[in-house]
Amino acid sequence: MHTPVVFIDGDQGTTGLQIHARLHGRSDLRLLTLPEAERKHPQRRAEAINSADIAVLCLPDDAAREAVAAIHNPQVRVIDASSAHRTSPGWVYGLPELDEQQAERIAHSKRVSNPGCYPTGAIALLRPLVSAGLLPADYPLSIHAISGYSGGGRAAVERHEQPGTEKTPTLQLYGLELAHKHVPEIQQHAGLSARPVFMPGYGAYRQGIVLSIPLQLRLLPGKASAEQLHACLQQHYEGARHVHLMPLHQQGPAAALDPEALNDSNDLRLALYANPEHGQVLLTAVFDNLGKGASGAAVQNLELMLAALHAQG
Repeated sequence: MHTPVVFIDGDQGTTGLQIHARLHGRSDLRLLTLPEAERKHPQRRAEAINSADIAVLCLPDDAAREAVAAIHNPQVRVIDASSAHRTSPGWVYGLPELDEQQAERIAHSKRVSNPGCYPTGAIALLRPLVSAGLLPADYPLSIHAISGYSGGGRAAVERHEQPGTEKTPTLQLYGLELAHKHVPEIQQHAGLSARPVFMPGYGAYRQGIVLSIPLQLRLLPGKASAEQLHACLQQHYEGARHVHLMPLHQQGPAAALDPEALNDSNDLRLALYANPEHGQVLLTAVFDNLGKGASGAAVQNLELMLAALHAQG
């Protein structure tokens, strides 16, 4: 039986290194790597991609587009971890929990775009509620999220961790022009007709995301209750291996959310906090921006593709 060949293009970046580590030592696939001197050589990279069964692109957007354009072997399947193709026609969105058929679509697709870290949490919370008609597609949404500094890539990690570098802020909000590149992705795959406001930030810790979305129940169709919202998410994620919904919390003090709680895992923890007196609900997600938000999700999609390849013999 043929052992599938997996080529990680950009395996020295934050996401690529993590994917490589997650796949190291496995006997059900063969990792193709280029010598350091050839990693930026266009012809050698193109040869490697075209000789692979599955190519995982951990590249800047423009480089990812160039890599895809260099593919001439029709059998090569691609998982693109950049944001280059997340809203592109012909690409399957790599969030297996999106709906009942998405995992199957990913398994058999030639082109899969890995979700962004922040959109993973936002879409996981919003898509089921919009699809069920509990949340209007034009609701005036505000999404707030704080990530570990590794969300800024290798340069941000070095800036925070190399000795002698200038001290970085404990917390910094960015994307203040309200034009973050993740917004179109969130809008499209959550099924929104109105553009949400997205406010991201980096904390002075390495990895992990806490994301929150406030809702006013009076603005929902039929003034849907917190119980209805929770039941919708519970039904959607029943049996999901990597997405876990916490019990609805609306009485007494709530525990604080720790963005680092699921670090080094591929899990996503969703929770709803409600204040019945004021008619307000807070949707929340906690996950690892390097796990379910990047390398973990890529490996999850790779597993689906590998299973399909093995089934084909």
